[in-house]
Amino acid sequence: MIHCHDLSKTFKRARVLDGICLDIALGERIALIGSNGAGKTTLIRCLLGEYTHDGTVTIDGRSPRNERTVVLGSIGFVPQLPPPLKMPVGQLIEFSAALSGADPKKIDAIAGRLGLGVDEIRSRPFIKLSGGMKQKLLIAIALGRDAKLLIMDEPAANLDPEARRIFFDLLAERQHDATMIISSHRIDEVAALVNRVIEMDMGKVVLDDKVADDVSLSGRFACRLVARRADAALTKALSAWKLSADADGLVWTGEVAGPDRLRFIGVLSRYVALIGNLSLHEVAE
Repeated sequence: MIHCHDLSKTFKRARVLDGICLDIALGERIALIGSNGAGKTTLIRCLLGEYTHDGTVTIDGRSPRNERTVVLGSIGFVPQLPPPLKMPVGQLIEFSAALSGADPKKIDAIAGRLGLGVDEIRSRPFIKLSGGMKQKLLIAIALGRDAKLLIMDEPAANLDPEARRIFFDLLAERQHDATMIISSHRIDEVAALVNRVIEMDMGKVVLDDKVADDVSLSGRFACRLVARRADAALTKALSAWKLSADADGLVWTGEVAGPDRLRFIGVLSRYVALIGNLSLHEVAE
């Protein structure tokens, strides 16, 4: 369905994508992970035909850059940052539905499941909505069309916990009839949904792991780390992984998502001289 060969993109001499080669088949559900600046969003923008680039990208044999209208008609997309649209919500729903042949009532219904009452905001400009309301509406528009390809860039970032849960329930309902690419910092929240993990770093694919549907990615590992001394950089790194320290700031404990454990160890390798003891063991479900 998606084919990328030697895909590269440079901004002002900075190589943001560096020779990406990927083949993504119909029905694959991909977690696209990596730190900020890894190239995830740039890859997505190339798939949407927004950037010129070196190398080739095709979706169902078509070039997103050269045949953008046709290609975008088969994609449901949720951006990381909502666009600054001044269009009223009702008009935006009607316009989006007309472009893809979707039923506006289906978009309204999905928004309602996410906790967004469209009737109450139909006349309000999109740009005047809160961040969470914008995200819910964009998700409803993307899922309201019968797209065979769903591309979502940090889609749950502005959602409240209940809307986040419902959003992943909605995706689960589509898992057998759509290809999904979900960019996320948190693999644990998409682990139960995906069957392939692609990790990017410095514009390259550094991990591409397919997972059988009968294998769980949702396991967790209990972590206990003893530092030789308190250190600001190590403290910042461990706090980012949501580990908690004792009163002296030397003994750290918490949990790490199973698929993230190698990346976690990779982060810790930068501070190996500061670590006196480290244990990771799988938590029984």
